[in-house]
Order: sequence, then structure tokens, then C-alpha cells
Amino acid sequence: MNTGKWALVTGASGGMGVEFASLLAERGYNLVLTARSADRLEKVASNLRSFGGQIHVERSDLSQEGAAAALVETIRKRGIVLDVLINNAGQGLHGDFVDQSAEDIEQMLRLNISSLTTLTHEIATGMAERRRGHILLVASLTAFMPCPTYAAYAASKAYVRNFGEALHAEMAPRDVTVTVLSPGLMDTGFLNAAGQEPSKSMKRTMTSPRETAKAGIDALFAGRQTVVAGSMNRLVAAVSAFIPRGRLTRMAGQLLQE
Repeated sequence: MNTGKWALVTGASGGMGVEFASLLAERGYNLVLTARSADRLEKVASNLRSFGGQIHVERSDLSQEGAAAALVETIRKRGIVLDVLINNAGQGLHGDFVDQSAEDIEQMLRLNISSLTTLTHEIATGMAERRRGHILLVASLTAFMPCPTYAAYAASKAYVRNFGEALHAEMAPRDVTVTVLSPGLMDTGFLNAAGQEPSKSMKRTMTSPRETAKAGIDALFAGRQTVVAGSMNRLVAAVSAFIPRGRLTRMAGQLLQE
């Protein structure tokens, strides 16, 4: 049964984004799907229309300056009022920091931090006024530790984690739920896009995008502050708080290279 409510999913053309969209469609939500590839978005939308809800596709490259604000304005002009925001779009860069281009780093930080923050601010403001809404921010297991060869990426996800957990407390009195999902490695093509071939040890710890997205959606509607997807990942996150930072950094570097 369609609820008549609307959800925005960023990074909806593949990986977890597709799963988020599917899970919300199953719950009866109308969807606004956004990503860089319009063709891939249209395929996702076509598959999800069988659930009976309305689906709008909005192509947007959120790594570009001003893209987040433009997306919000487009949605407003359509007369859509969002009840759910899934801030899923993100990008990684692998390799030594000084070997990466300043332009690539800037684009990644704009996507992972600036656009995420702008979307959250613009949409959360309306939710607070209406006193209803749900926001999911996708961080990463790397948010729990310094990660050599993923230095800027891991730092950006630490921002997302701390930002979202703080907003959970701020927005609770306004009846808006903010939840942070921290996935570990998944078979989504993220590593290939970041420029790293997954090792055998990495492959053994991977969780499925569907399982991870479901953990996030379930936590969001349960009103939880944060969730780490996968039992092994939850153990790593918990233990990381008790390991000296220098040792934790070395361990993270070794794990990402093995």
C-alpha cells in the first residue's frame, strides 16, 4: 500500500542506493532518485515502479559546487515534501595522500561532506517545521579509525559519523530521527572506483549491500542513533575505542593492504 510519503535517495544508481530505494518502495514510499547517471537511474526506477509508487529521477552530480542546493530547489518546484532523506552518495580515494590530485580530493570532500551537509540542512529544516521526518547518513567503518591510504576518505566519514550522531540529539525534540549507518566492505564496486583491488582478507569480511541497507533502514525507523552493519564490523568498531591511536592506525593500514 502506498503511503503517499516521499523519500529522497542519493547515489541511487547502484550498490546500496538501489537497495535503499527498493526497501523504501516496499514500505510504500514514493521516491526521488538521484545520481550522476540518468540512464542507470531510469533502469532502477523502471524496476521499482512495480511497487505502485511514484518515482522521479533527478540527475545530479553532488561532487560539483552548488549541486546540492540546486537539487533541493528542483524537488521543491515539483511540490514534493520529503519525509525521508537517505544521504548515501559517497566516493573514496585510495593511495598515499600526496600522490592524489588536489582536484580529486576536493571533489570527494564536496560529495562526502559539503553536499551531504547542505542536503541535510535544507531538508531537515522543513522536517523540523513539520515535526516529522527521518534522515539516514551513510558513514563507514573507517570513521572509527585513522586509515593510511584512505586518509582523506576516512576523515570525511568520521565527520559524517560525528555530525549525524550530534544531529540525532538535536533533532529528537523536533520529532525528526537522524541515524548514522556505518558499513564495512561491500561488493558494490567501491574499491575498484577508489583505485584498489580487494584482497582475499577483504573479501572474507564483505557484507551484502541488501543486508547492509536493511540494517540502516531498520535502525532509522526504530529511531536509533547509530548502527554498524555486520557482526564482525560491530566488533571492530567496539574494540577500536580501546586501542591506542598509534597502534590502531598501524592495524588499519595493515588490514587495508593485506
